[in-house]
Amino acid sequence: MRHIAVIDIGKTNAKLALVDLDRRAEVAVVTRPNKVLAGPPYPHFDTEGHWAFLLEGLRGFQASHGIDAVSVTTHGACGVLLAADGTLAAPVMDYEFDGPDALAAEYDALRPSFAETGSARLPMGLNLGAQFHWQMVTDPSLRGRVAAVLTYPQYWGFRLTGLQATDVTSLGCHTDLWNPYEGHVSSLVERLGLAGKIAPTKACAEMLGGVTAEVAEATGLAKGTPVAVGIHDSNASLLPHLMDRAAPFAVVSTGTWVVCMAVGGRSVALDPARDTLVNVNAHGGPTPSARFMGGREYEIIRQEAAPVATEADQQTVLDRGIMLLPSVQEGSGPFPRSRARWQPVEPGLPALREVALGHYLALMTAECLGMIGAQGPVIVEGPFGQNRWFTAMLAAATGRGVATSASQTGTAIGAALLFGQGGNAGAMPEEKPDPRLGSHAEAWAKLARG
Repeated sequence: MRHIAVIDIGKTNAKLALVDLDRRAEVAVVTRPNKVLAGPPYPHFDTEGHWAFLLEGLRGFQASHGIDAVSVTTHGACGVLLAADGTLAAPVMDYEFDGPDALAAEYDALRPSFAETGSARLPMGLNLGAQFHWQMVTDPSLRGRVAAVLTYPQYWGFRLTGLQATDVTSLGCHTDLWNPYEGHVSSLVERLGLAGKIAPTKACAEMLGGVTAEVAEATGLAKGTPVAVGIHDSNASLLPHLMDRAAPFAVVSTGTWVVCMAVGGRSVALDPARDTLVNVNAHGGPTPSARFMGGREYEIIRQEAAPVATEADQQTVLDRGIMLLPSVQEGSGPFPRSRARWQPVEPGLPALREVALGHYLALMTAECLGMIGAQGPVIVEGPFGQNRWFTAMLAAATGRGVATSASQTGTAIGAALLFGQGGNAGAMPEEKPDPRLGSHAEAWAKLARG
């Protein structure tokens, strides 16, 4: 089995990647913006637009390269309520919709403790349980219409195969619906009236089934082409390293969210008030994690400016002590109640802003890694791995080597590896700490922590 088509639905973009499993390399990638539909009845994802895009992409990849199997990875904080006929019982809610906040007190009385779920209490719809609660309270008929609950990767698997499932990594991603220590649904499921409706929970690498005759006809795929159960995107980024590396190490998955995951690190008490949580990795094991909305912050601050900075600009930033302090995106991350500010003043030149932004994102990442007891080398997956200011400062702030993945999507390789080990990725060169940046990192941390 060589060519794996990977459906990769991120918060910002929906992607389809074709992975050569033997080489652990992406052969082709097509994308579309993950545009949120305003409603009614609330902001929701364009599932039908995605489906048309995916069928077209599969048809193109099959014609140009041939597809041996399909895997799926998606962002978290997303689930699907299906009616008995397999259609949506309700649109798939955008987790940035703040409607659930109106019922926060009522939901807080229902949700289990952090000790049971490893899920921090998050705003908007970032706890999947809060989404479901809000949907069923505001539409009293919905609970009766729901025949099955699927996590998001498995919704796309359902569209491909007609078979229903959930997976442990998606249920274990701050949903409030999963007990990661005992490996079963949490007490919230019964409290929401969804007992018996959660689709069977399967391991990510299990085969969900084969594509239907209808999908085969629409795409040119062979009928029965195998489809994996699928995986949450941050855990897809982690999987290759679980396969290849000895602990301890940490993986930083970058995209709309920056998610830090520690494997074999120090034992620490996680602070749910600072957006730490327990993820469940592809092997089913609890994984201490922390995150912030780094990709969104990058887009806000860079203001669509093209990269232009040089080493001389970085030296100017260091000489002037230019820093961006947290948090650009308030309400989540390690400093959820802090408001962003520039120190000493906001730089007027785009090049200086670019460097300071890269430093800021790295320092926020280092803070996250410290909170989860990360040890050993740090591997950066996704677009931030190509940001030289980010990787240099991250190495300095952590005092450890930082390696970067060459993957375009940051998640597709891991999702493809659900079909087997594939080729070995080989050693990745590590960036070593630059002592020039160390004092800057210490000063930032002192100011950020107040």
